[in-house]
Parts: sequence; C-alpha cells; structure tokens
Amino acid sequence: MTALAKTQLPEEAHGPAESLLICGEYAIAGAPVPVRDPEDNSIVGLVTQADENDAARAVAFAHRERFVSANLPAHRRAEILERAAALVASRTEDLAWIIAREGIKTIREARFEVTRAAMTLKLSAEAAKRLTGETLRFDQRPGSEHRTGYFTREPVGVVLAITPFNDPLNLVAHKIGPAIAAGNTVILKPHQQTPLTALKLAEILLQAGLPPQILQVLPGSGDQLGPILLADDRVRCVSFTGGLETGRRIAAAAGLKRLEMELGSNCPTLVLEDADLDSAAEAIVSGAFWAAGQNCLHVQRVIAEKAIAAPLRDRIVALAENVQTGPKRNEATDMGCVVSEFAATRIADSLVDAFNRGARLLIGGRHHGTLFEPTLIENVPSDHALARDEVYGPVTVLSEAVDLDDAIQQANATPFGLQAGVFTRDLDRAHRAVRDIEAGAVMINESSDYRMDAMPFEGVKLSGLGREGVDATIHAMTEPKVACFTHRLPRS
Repeated sequence: MTALAKTQLPEEAHGPAESLLICGEYAIAGAPVPVRDPEDNSIVGLVTQADENDAARAVAFAHRERFVSANLPAHRRAEILERAAALVASRTEDLAWIIAREGIKTIREARFEVTRAAMTLKLSAEAAKRLTGETLRFDQRPGSEHRTGYFTREPVGVVLAITPFNDPLNLVAHKIGPAIAAGNTVILKPHQQTPLTALKLAEILLQAGLPPQILQVLPGSGDQLGPILLADDRVRCVSFTGGLETGRRIAAAAGLKRLEMELGSNCPTLVLEDADLDSAAEAIVSGAFWAAGQNCLHVQRVIAEKAIAAPLRDRIVALAENVQTGPKRNEATDMGCVVSEFAATRIADSLVDAFNRGARLLIGGRHHGTLFEPTLIENVPSDHALARDEVYGPVTVLSEAVDLDDAIQQANATPFGLQAGVFTRDLDRAHRAVRDIEAGAVMINESSDYRMDAMPFEGVKLSGLGREGVDATIHAMTEPKVACFTHRLPRS
C-alpha cells in the first residue's frame, strides 16, 4: 500500500489543495476547486474533485478490500475509534474553526459540534465491543430437537455515506463511526460546500490507526458522482442525510440495496396551558435559531393552547429580539448565515407568499446577503409551505390550538414526522401526546431540537427510512448470519 503522504499541489494564495482520499492514498483528481465561506464568499481553502472514474475505482477498491475491515478484531476497531475520539476532542479549536469557516455555524455552535462528534466516535467504539448475535432455539419446532445454533451480525460490505453541510463533522462521524465499528469499508461523499471538515476527520482516523483500505473520501459533485456510486451493486448500504427530493432521486437510482435516509421535517413544539412558559420560550428560541434554522430538528412550528398563546408569544418575541446575528467567528454571535444567497432568497420569497395570504410578521423577515434575521410569524394558512414543508432557515410559525386534540391534529398536519416537543406538567397529557403525535421521537418539556447521539433517530412518513443513532446505525450496517448444528446426542 502506498504511503499516506498527501500529494502537494502547487501553492496558491490559499495554500495547497486538500487531496481526495482514494484507494488507500491521497491523490490529485484534477484542478483544485475553492471552498468558499458562505458568509462573505471568501476562499477558505482548495480541494481536489473526484470524477466518474474515481468513483468507479473507489467502489472496486472498497469491495476488494472489504475483508480488511471485516477481519479487523473488535478490540482493534474499538481502539481506533476511541483514539480518534480523543484526537477530535484535543483538536476542538482547529476543527471548530474549519466548521465555522466553510459552514454555517457560529464558532460556539461549531465547538459544540466537535464535542458531539467526539462522543459519537466514543459511542461507536463502545458499540464495536458489544456487536453480538443471539442463540436460537431450533427445538421450538417439532422435528428439530437435535438442532442448536445461533446467529451473528456480519458487516454488509461497502457502505456509501452521503452527508450534508449543516453538521459537517458530527453527521460524518454518525456514518463513519458505526460503519467502522460494524466492520465495513466506507466511501464518504461529503457535501460539496463542506468537504474540508470531512477530510480532517479522515486524517484523524488514519492517524488513530485506521487501515487506509477501509475509508475513502470523494469530494465532488453529487450529480456527477452519485449515478456511478449508487448504481453499483457492490455498494450494499447507502446512508444519506439531506433533502427529500435528493432522497427520492437516490432511492430511484440505488436499486436493491439498503437505504438509511434522514430527509428532514417540519418539527412542531406544543405548549400546553399548564406549561412553564419561561422554560418553554427559552428552549423554543434556542431550537428555532440554532444554526440559523438549518437543522432538521429546527422548531419550525409552535402550537400553543389558546389560554397561554399571547403570553408565550410575548416571551418568545422578547428572547428572539436579543439573538445576536453577525460574523460566525465572533464569540458574541448567536446566529450566523444561511448557506447561500439562493437559500436566503428562497426563504424570503416564501415569507412574501405567506404575507400575501394573510400571515403577520412578528419579528425579522429581512436578509442582507446570507445573513437572515431571526424571524417569527403567525396567521400562516395551514396549507402554506411554511406550515407543511421544511423551510431550512431561521423562520418559526406561531399558532394557537383550542385544546390538546387540536394541537395534536395541527402537529400531524404535515407529510413529515421527525421529532416533536411538548411542554406540560400533566403526565397524562404528556403520555397522550407521545402516543398520538406522528413522529420518530417526542420530547417532553423540551423543544423538538434535542438529540442525544446514542438514541435511535429517524422519523416517520416522509422524514426518512431506517434509523440513525450509533446502535441503530450499526444494526442497519450489519446483517444476521445463522449457524445451525444438527447432532445426535446420546440419551441420558
């Protein structure tokens, strides 16, 4: 195997380009492409791009080398992931700086993401050691009294991981960590706008001792690479986080392979009349404007029982007015930019359409380039996109409900169902909400914007297929293999 020394490209004003990681080595795959900060369009760095030939080579290599990963003992997988977790934690500032430059998070949000990524890798290390099967009672069927056996969980082989821009480190860790723990080889296709963070994580994993045959990173265009990677039957699992329409295209192109897809949502948070309004308002504002609303768990709708709707609205507006927007790398900034001017214009156009249909602006609504103001609106028609679809921006819709039945009905009136939040002191009403809200998770006395990296994570309806979360992902990236022994034991 070729030594893993990065290929040095000609120096430019922004330093050498980051090379893609393919077939066990860093390599040049064409002219370097600039990675730009969405805040001001400045060049953060350069990265070489993979093409169709690279994609084909990567699949062939991953398939050929899959036994390197499958035969790696559990203790070695765990050691590598544990070491990588420690390295990530030790490089918090460097990684956070890259996340804040090429992505949409503030420096404080980026630091928190690094902390979570280290935990995700640590959870993956622990899971690698408990990847077990079960014994099977074959004698539960008449005629099988002389059979015993068990099943193990074996790696699927080649995993294709496709990651988004909003969590360029932790969501990569959520795919790579479990894939390694399960004994697979991985081809990572990071988002075209945030490849630098993914390449840094790959570098850390290699430094932690990961055999270079196990992981490949292919920066580049999804439209160019996707058809090659998805159509190949040697890829056995596709793990994708992103938008619904892209998910549909992936499902259509992938054929007969496992699909693990998180496709977003329009998350509601319900506030019932007995709730602690101050706690509810604080959690809602945090969940509404974290990462400038570019978050699948973003609090897009607040549904309040009528008796407390007005005081809750006043609290939310007051807190939102104090959200500091500005440069992402400023320690005082609470909320940074959206991912592009196109995204800002799309959000603004959706607001204009809502206003034309009777919606009322409470705060915000304007943008300057990619900096969009924290925005709260009410009186949005129930069939409007802001009430039904994912806005992926710092916009939250407030509405009233007559009672809990009405609140649940409003919460479910969307084709998505990722997570929901419910604020109440009444245990019976809390259990009722958990039972009847159509979502993958319901958070009680927390907004929809809460996730613990070990928990199963995915939605219902159009929010996706399968489940993320370390243990759930490992389960999806393995398959049971049964062993049955027929024997003739002497009678006692």
